[in-house]
Amino acid sequence: MKTSLFNFQEKALQNLRIKLDDAAYSYKRTHTPQVISFTAPTGAGKTIIIASLIESIFFGNDSFLEQQDAIFVWISDSPQLNEQSKQKIEFKTDKLVYGQCITITEDSFDKEMLEDGHVYFLNTQKLGKSSNLVKHSDSRQYTIWETLANTVKEKGDKLYFIIDEAHRGMQEKDAAKATSIMQKFIKGSPNDNLPIMPIVLGMSATSQRFDVLVKGTTSTIHKVVITPDEVRSSGLLKDRIVIVYPEEQHNADIAVLQAAADEWRSKWDHWQQYCKEQHYANVNPVFVIQVLNGSGDRLTDSPLDELLKNIEERTNCKFIKGEVVHTFGQTTSDININGLEIPYEEPSRIAENRKIKVVFFKENLTTGWDCPRAETMLSYKHARDITYIAQLLGRMIRTPLQMRIQVDETLNDVHLYLPYFDADTVKEVVDELVNTEGAELPTEITNEAAGHSAYITLTVKPRSENKPITPSHHSSEYVQDVNHATQDSSLFTSNNVNNSDDVYNTTISSEDRINNDSDRAVSHGSVNTVKVHTNENTPHAKQFKPEESCRGDFGKVSQSNESDYSDSQNQVDDQSFSKIDREAIVKFINDSSLPTYNIRKVKIKNYLTSLYDLSRLLTQSGISSNAHDQVLNDIVNIIRQYCENLRANGKYEDLAKNVKLLKLSKQSFDIFGKELVEQSNYDLLVTDADIDRQFYHAENLLGKEGVANYYLRTFNTDDFIDSQIDVILFASDKDCMDKLQSYAERTFKATKDKFRRAITASNDEKIISRYNSIISDGDTVSDLIFRLPETIQVPTDKGGIHYSDHLFVDANSGTATIKLNGWEQGVIAEEQRKATFVCWLRNWVKRAWSLCIPYQTNNEIKGFYPDFIIISKDEYGYQIDILEPHGDGFADNFAKAQALAKYAQEALKICSSIGRIQLIRELADKNGSKRFKRLDMTDSMVRDRTLQAMNSEDIDRLFTDMGFFDD
Repeated sequence: MKTSLFNFQEKALQNLRIKLDDAAYSYKRTHTPQVISFTAPTGAGKTIIIASLIESIFFGNDSFLEQQDAIFVWISDSPQLNEQSKQKIEFKTDKLVYGQCITITEDSFDKEMLEDGHVYFLNTQKLGKSSNLVKHSDSRQYTIWETLANTVKEKGDKLYFIIDEAHRGMQEKDAAKATSIMQKFIKGSPNDNLPIMPIVLGMSATSQRFDVLVKGTTSTIHKVVITPDEVRSSGLLKDRIVIVYPEEQHNADIAVLQAAADEWRSKWDHWQQYCKEQHYANVNPVFVIQVLNGSGDRLTDSPLDELLKNIEERTNCKFIKGEVVHTFGQTTSDININGLEIPYEEPSRIAENRKIKVVFFKENLTTGWDCPRAETMLSYKHARDITYIAQLLGRMIRTPLQMRIQVDETLNDVHLYLPYFDADTVKEVVDELVNTEGAELPTEITNEAAGHSAYITLTVKPRSENKPITPSHHSSEYVQDVNHATQDSSLFTSNNVNNSDDVYNTTISSEDRINNDSDRAVSHGSVNTVKVHTNENTPHAKQFKPEESCRGDFGKVSQSNESDYSDSQNQVDDQSFSKIDREAIVKFINDSSLPTYNIRKVKIKNYLTSLYDLSRLLTQSGISSNAHDQVLNDIVNIIRQYCENLRANGKYEDLAKNVKLLKLSKQSFDIFGKELVEQSNYDLLVTDADIDRQFYHAENLLGKEGVANYYLRTFNTDDFIDSQIDVILFASDKDCMDKLQSYAERTFKATKDKFRRAITASNDEKIISRYNSIISDGDTVSDLIFRLPETIQVPTDKGGIHYSDHLFVDANSGTATIKLNGWEQGVIAEEQRKATFVCWLRNWVKRAWSLCIPYQTNNEIKGFYPDFIIISKDEYGYQIDILEPHGDGFADNFAKAQALAKYAQEALKICSSIGRIQLIRELADKNGSKRFKRLDMTDSMVRDRTLQAMNSEDIDRLFTDMGFFDD
């Protein structure tokens, strides 16, 4: 394959190959039809995996022999989907030759049997009763049913039938028809004289969908499943699809277009800065606009001239030919829009043509099209086209760089704008997508009214910490009254036609433009007030000083309800921003090697493979140049020691003889099956080629890392065959392989701990990201390096408090709007009063960057997210405090207390920057006043008693005995 598979895809490929081999063997023995159900969520890369499977069957691999006479029939319900699959296979495989993939057409296909060594593409629309393929004629000797029946009869042991998806997005009548046709291949069709296909591989987004097809069949069913969690953690897909719609439906066309253009402009700026800093070629995100069909002779009823004019004005970009294209099916000629020649472009070529910036289309981009650069899309489809829009979403979820962006969270989402939808119809779109793709999607779907983002963008690089905040306009005027102060700066210049891959020149820096994102009220409504806590005895809110930030003057906490921590509003003056060196704090945190955890339900790789990956990363990155060789040395020495022990015990020769000899049995029968002579056995000396085959199989068992050949080079004996036999004997001994896995587990864990700080100190996002990926793949619960990005996206909190001392803030206002409950507000208030306090971070749940700690409940390991990370500073510098306000009434109270203690026990060994790790409750002090009592898990005595606790009552007693109130 020209394309490397992700770990979860490689695992699925191996499972499919094993299941398919088992199915083929079972069919040969029993002639019982076999079905392999391959379930993978949207975006998992099902087509690429199956393409790799086809290539491995045709050409073999270390574990399986080649089968170059195999025949594949690939059937779907869509000609477009078939063509896309065919193109992907031809483009991505490097061993299939031109003409090996064939589309079965009505006008020319007429064969007695399918030919060996080919992949045939067929769709259900060509198999209806009116189709020429199912009828004899003067020009057709064989119907498609006869061709398939003859192939099953003569070549059934090498015929593989692939069913791609299951009428995705079809209407009920069409879906039922497609199901009926596809079931003919699974159940057979006596009316068409069609037997059951021997081996069927069905690929679908949900097992339920394929279960409908195989219901009632007598076939043996094998299952291979890719979970949404595997896809989500791979970084292959965007974190989120944001659907934006207008609150009011009057004249929203251009307003929503302008909002979409703002978002696209922002994406350009963010990608430009990221790619420049990380030394990648610029991503060049594409703005895709779906216009209306035309009435009468009109090409479209959408005002193309007005649309393009508004995009140019909004982005301050004058497009040139080739930067704007169309995919209208009625014509492949150039069209003129607003004085610009707009050429036609094949949808399949858009992703690779990096010159393209804007695409106008109508209905040909929902099936059979993927463009990871399409990060902003606007559709003028009406609300009745719900299924169509749901299909459209599936085209947008792949990441351009095939990885999650750690530094800037805004680059991990895509936006779809729907001017003719409202909250109810958008919800129907999401429901339809769930119904179509399954109950659990690998990508989050968020809907929001234009001007009221469900997520806000916060950064550690506020544009100015000394400028007053400009009052915002009312949200209903979110487009018409947007501040155009930044419009005099060009998004990108189009002077150089021949250099479309360059990072575009701008008249202001990317960072400045990124910080200007919050000027656009469509993306982030401007904030004109900052709420601050005030002493409950103060008759009115006071103007606070810069050094006070949002701390305010807090009175004693007397009750646990939220009113005790109520806030009042203050207008921000031009000195109201605290002087927090946010970038320095993030660097400090990222350099501290603070551990966080990733929890998975399944392990992607075994320890041996993970050890290879980790040692290779250390060597290739230069962190430990001999790490990989050291692992190989260890393993070949283990093999050598095993063989020397065999020789010392006198067992080696007998075992080696078994490798060199092939035992054969001979038995004779007459024509009636009566045994003539007794069975006799004899030995046959195997050839060097047979030894080689066993040797390569041993290398495969050892992880395909070159261990076998490394052994030959290290212990170069006089007899080359003897060295090969050493490796064969070791790999075929189950006890040896179990011991090797134990060595790999110990070494993997020791190596990751040893080099954690060196990985952190590299400050290379690629290395750190790869390290975290390897560690995550190596275990179900894996400890990673906690790292914060420079930009995050978090849910919008309506009615929240505007904090200027939060680590991440709005770029324009210098504050973060966060809604806390009563306890949380009170804890932050206590922290803000401390002389060592610098800033704090809300540890949002299940964000990619969030600090996660594993805990066990009901025999299941889950992750929990402590509420706050506090940054304080003393004479030695910054320190990290982890705080978890947690009531004693929660069922998970005991489990999370022990989880914090275990986390502290491990974290303190590797991170010297930790100050406190506290579990906090609101309890009465000696005067009967409600205050916050703390257990600090960095105290070894507290930690030990927590770990020795047997239940929640023991934790309650621990609060009584060792808990304390802050003064």
